[in-house]
Order: sequence, then C-alpha cells, then structure tokens
Amino acid sequence: MSVRRRAAALAFTVVLCGAAAPTAVAAPSPSPSTPDLPAGLYGTKDPTYDGVWRQSLAFLAQKIELVTPATQSVDWLVAQQCDSGAFASYRDASAPCDSRTVADTNASAAAVQALVELGVHRETVDNGVAWLKSVQNKDGGWGYNPGSPSDANSTAVVTGALARAGVPLVEVTKAGGKTPYTALRTFALPCGGEDGGAFAYQPGKDGELTANADATAAAVLGSMGKGMAAGNYNAAKAPVCHEGTGLTAEQSAQNGASYLAKALAGSGHLNLPPMPGAEDSAPQPDFGNTADAVVALAAAGHKDKAASAVAYLEKHAQGWAKEGGPAATAQLVLAAHATGTDARDFGGVDLVRQLNATGPAPAATAVPSPTATAPEKPADTSSEDEGLGLWWIIGIGLAFGAGIGFLLSGRRKNQQL
Repeated sequence: MSVRRRAAALAFTVVLCGAAAPTAVAAPSPSPSTPDLPAGLYGTKDPTYDGVWRQSLAFLAQKIELVTPATQSVDWLVAQQCDSGAFASYRDASAPCDSRTVADTNASAAAVQALVELGVHRETVDNGVAWLKSVQNKDGGWGYNPGSPSDANSTAVVTGALARAGVPLVEVTKAGGKTPYTALRTFALPCGGEDGGAFAYQPGKDGELTANADATAAAVLGSMGKGMAAGNYNAAKAPVCHEGTGLTAEQSAQNGASYLAKALAGSGHLNLPPMPGAEDSAPQPDFGNTADAVVALAAAGHKDKAASAVAYLEKHAQGWAKEGGPAATAQLVLAAHATGTDARDFGGVDLVRQLNATGPAPAATAVPSPTATAPEKPADTSSEDEGLGLWWIIGIGLAFGAGIGFLLSGRRKNQQL
C-alpha cells in the first residue's frame, strides 16, 4: 500500500461522496508544511486521508515486535473515534463528529485491530465493533463508506477486525444467511487460466470479475478470519486451487494464495498499474502490495512461496518505506515478522527503529527482534464454521490486510468501471 496513492484515492472518493451526498465532506486538516500536527500522531505528512490508518498500522507493527507505543499516541487514536463508534480517515477531534464527518470502515476496522492487539481501551473497541456491525451491507460485506457497495478489501479488513475482537459469526449474519464469507466469495474467480483463484475488488458493470492482487491479499486474510498482524507461521504446504462452487472460506483463501504464489514466482514482486494519463506506462514495482501478499501467503501456510518477495523487498523497498512514512514501514515490519525475517535487520535496515522514530518515543521496546529469536507456534484455526475457528472466540493475541489503490476507493486498485 502506498500512502501517496491512498491519499489520492481517498481525495477522489471524497469528491464522489460529496457529489452523491453534499453533507459528506472531509473536515480540513493541517497542511504537511505546518508544525501544528497533533503531538501524538505518527508521521509528518498531511494526515487528511490516512491519519487513523497509518497510526493503526504503526501500532500493529510495533506490538508484533514487542514495542509498546506511548500513551500519548494511543490517546490520539482513541480521540479520533466519533460517538457513533465510527472513525473517519482523520478529523479535528477538538469538535464532535457531525453530518460532515465521513465515516471510514477501513480506518475504523484498522483502529479496532490496533487497540485489540494493544489490549487497551476495550470500550473503544466495543463501540467500533457495534458501528461496523450496524453498517454491514445486505450481502454480508462492507463498502469503503457506509452504504457504498461491498468490496473485497473493505469486507476483508472489517472481517479481520471483528474476528480479532472476538465477535461470533452469528452476530454478523444478514437475512438469507449472508455472512462476510459469502460476500467475499462473490469476488472470487474460479480456478483455471492465468488468474484462477484470484479475487476481484468488485464486479464490473456486467458482473465480470477481474483479478486484483491487492484485493486477493486482503481476501486471503479475511477468508481465514485473520487480522493484519497475522503473525509468524511455520506451516508449509503446496498452494492448491480448489474447484467447485460450494467452497469453504478456507478453500477460497487457499485459492487466493495459489494465485499470489504464481504472481510472485517470476520477478518476486507485484506491479503498479499505470496511473491514468501517465506518460510512462512501463510497470513499476508495487512494494506495498508485495508486502501484503507476503503476509497473506505466510498466513495461508506458504511462507516458502514468499521468500523471493521478501528478498526483493529487502533489496529494493528501503527508500519507499522511509519516504512512505509509518504505514509503509509498518507493512515491511509485518511482512518480515510473518516470514520469520529479522525486522531489525531487514536488508541492513532496522525497520523497528525507523518506525519508532516516526512517532512519540515508545513506552517500552524489546531487543533483539522477537521474530528472529522466538518464532510463533502456528495456531489451530480450523472450524466447522467456514474457517473462523478460534479467531471468533479468542479476543486478544498476536494475529494483517489490506492494501489500497486509486480512484473510487482508498483501497481500490484496477477497479472495473
């Protein structure tokens, strides 16, 4: 996920939301050139479109590396929540939320995941969960903003948040038995062909599905009921694409993983599509979505298939992460941890130190990296209830996401128009 691309995407989303509903406009925020950014906020760039997201990802990456963020920075995130339980992408918390505040399911889900992993402010978590459940679409999924059509990325990150908060599946089932899993399956491409097993962001105008690596990485995690901090799993199995229409959530996740394994097998990285109107149409590496794919593959039991991508990121993604700020650095930390790679020596860079430096000094930190010294034992996530397993029962623990794209959604890439 590129923070710059996320900001451009959300800016466009706000324009469209404003056209449909004049009251839905984002509150202004400080310019990145001013010194007036909130003291507890991570990063120095304009937070208008990613403030809550980047703060939450930073917390997830820090926690999985046994770093405790400063109370000041946690308090900043908590204060971003509206009375309804929703989070906007960023807002001026000195004033209450009103009809002009644009609720963001992705930011809300990310904040819930971060606070669950930190084990603090359960009341904020519960309020966020209640709001997310209240805006679930009839098909069982979620759109980027309440009322917008469901998409794979938003559905996946919200599913991960509810799972990490210990919400039972029965509480998020709509009429006709529609669950988040049934929504995710509507975005899944069947096996066969170059894109077999992938997920689309959303169906196109005629219901066609176009493979989207960004959506696939998110959907793999969501289908397994896992959050963005997916942990370090040592299990290894060959990726297989399962045929048929009555697939379980676990089988759908494995199909997505098989697609990602193929997508990374050649160059070791995913590519960004050219931006509309760009003179240079040559493919450019997509470091953020490559990192997301690494986490998804590792969580699905295919850490070996992510090895070449990790090596590529270690060699090429350092400048991107530093320029991208806390969210980009956090993505590399999560990818490193998920594959047992030392986040404190990632291609010669201490990612944890780099991440810590983007916000207030942590309250506590562990050295050396727990990833390198104490690999996590994989948890048993099997269940008769379509792959949710213990994640719907266990409320707190170390457990990723969802990247983003451009245009109509802050997490959309290659949207079908």
